[in-house]
Amino acid sequence: MKKKHFDLQLFAAETGASLSTDLEPAISVDFTSRISQNIRELRDLLGVTNLIPMSAGTDIKVYKWTVENLAAQVGEGETITPTKVKRALNQTITLDLDKYRRVTTAEAIQKVGRTIAVNESDDQLIKKVQKAVKTSLYTMLKAGTGSASGASLQIVLANLWAKLQEYYEDEDVTPIFFINQQDVADYLGTAQITMQTAFGFTYIENFLGLGTAIVSPQITAKQPIATAKENLRGAYVPMSGDVARTFNLTADETGLIGMTHSTATSTATVDTLIMSCVKFFPEFADGVFKGTIAGE
Repeated sequence: MKKKHFDLQLFAAETGASLSTDLEPAISVDFTSRISQNIRELRDLLGVTNLIPMSAGTDIKVYKWTVENLAAQVGEGETITPTKVKRALNQTITLDLDKYRRVTTAEAIQKVGRTIAVNESDDQLIKKVQKAVKTSLYTMLKAGTGSASGASLQIVLANLWAKLQEYYEDEDVTPIFFINQQDVADYLGTAQITMQTAFGFTYIENFLGLGTAIVSPQITAKQPIATAKENLRGAYVPMSGDVARTFNLTADETGLIGMTHSTATSTATVDTLIMSCVKFFPEFADGVFKGTIAGE
């Protein structure tokens, strides 16, 4: 009996050791709730009704339609020339799991306190995570195949709006524009407008009476982009299941973001781990129109 007791003691934690469960999980709960709320705000801004849950590694196909010109009409009894309609693959989006990690040392906590060393530093990491989500959206928008041009921002946006009306002729859609901040500044000058923010986006409602305009430096100057909100979709990999259980991830009820904090006694550090996979994308690339401001 004594031998068995001795063997158990060999595998017991050191007396006074800090375990991962000692780090209050409320930190992770608070952060995941805030991030998920920001994503919901972004979803509302983009007009994405629902985020579709999918498995990691799933491929999302973005297509474009091509329709040949209608053939000339023929006389009675003559052969009718067919019009070819083709749906072609434009790009493939793979739902890869995004992983982010940072390490806080005991010395950093001792020097500035846990709030700054862990919580406020995690805030900076989260900003980078949010930027990655936005960057993926802009990358896919820039792959749009429609186009319009004009001599000024106002003319280009009007032409983009017209292109949207033509493309979505039989649908009731809501235009949304993506514009570089310098183009907006050049147009507005000293005019007073009301800007709002969501998920780090700056946006203007009913800009020039045409629709919502999202202002971002990630959009190339003099190349605004437009699509219909109804063309935008969202998908995510739920932060649940084996991965979440294995890494003890905390997520809110949406499951959009998984996060955990754990201590490593061997290195006297605190690990912050974030996992997510949230993608926003256009369903049809030819329903996205890229503008060109030719000059004043």
